[in-house]
Amino acid sequence: MDELNGRRFLELAERAWSQGTYQFTPFLDLAGQSDFHQIKPKLPPVGWQLYGGAEGCERKMLCLGCEEVCGYDAPFPIVCLKIAPLSAKFAEPLTHRDYLGALMALGIERELLGDIAVRPEAAYLFCLSRIAPYLVDNFTQARRTSLSCVPCDAPPAGELFRVERRVIQLQSERLDALIAHLFRLSRGDAQALFPQGRVFVDGRLCDSPSFAPKPGQIVSIRGLGRARYLGVDSLSKKGKCNTAVEIYV
Repeated sequence: MDELNGRRFLELAERAWSQGTYQFTPFLDLAGQSDFHQIKPKLPPVGWQLYGGAEGCERKMLCLGCEEVCGYDAPFPIVCLKIAPLSAKFAEPLTHRDYLGALMALGIERELLGDIAVRPEAAYLFCLSRIAPYLVDNFTQARRTSLSCVPCDAPPAGELFRVERRVIQLQSERLDALIAHLFRLSRGDAQALFPQGRVFVDGRLCDSPSFAPKPGQIVSIRGLGRARYLGVDSLSKKGKCNTAVEIYV
C-alpha cells in the first residue's frame, strides 16, 4: 500500500469524525481505491462511499462521512460535461486518448478528472465541480476538431459504457485462465500480471492467480481493459465451463 495514500485517508476520516463534516478525495485510480480498502479497517466508523459520477465508472471519488455522523446529506462534487464537435460534418473520429491528451495539454492534473465515456455523437467527461467552469471555457479543441463543452444534468439514458457479452470456455473459474482468454494472452503472461500489481477485482488489488471471481464482479487489468464476470452458464460435454462475461469496449 502507498503510505502517503494511507495517511491521507486516515487524516480525512479523523477530520470527518471529529468535525462532523464530509471529506472528499479527488478521483482515485484503481491503485488508490485498493489502498483505501486496505486501510479501511483502521479508520474510525465514519461511513464511506466510492462513486465516479455514473454506474460503470472506473475512476472514483471517495467520500468519508455519512448522514448519521455528519447530521446532513451531501452530494459528490462531480459534474458531467458533454463534449461534442462544433461541426459534425468536419469532425475527426476522436478516441479516448485524443480527449485525454487534449485535457492534459491544458495542464490539468489527472486526479481532477474522472472517466471519459466516448460515444459516436459525443464524449462525456466526469470532473470535479471546481474545475468544470475552466473546462467549459478552455476545452475547445482535440486534434484539429473544434469542440463545445457544456455541463449536462445527467449522462444519456442507457449504458454509458458499452459492453459486449461473450461466452468463453474455461477449464476452471481461475482468474488467470479468465484473463488469458479475455485478452488473448498465454497462461504464463496472464499469471505474470499479478506480481506486477496490474490485476484488480472490484477496485481491490488481487495477487492470486487462482482467485475465483463471483458473478457481478468487475475484473480490471491496468493497461489492457476490464470486464464484468457473469458466471458459468453451463458445462460442455467435456466438462469445460461455458463462462459468460461482459467486455467493456
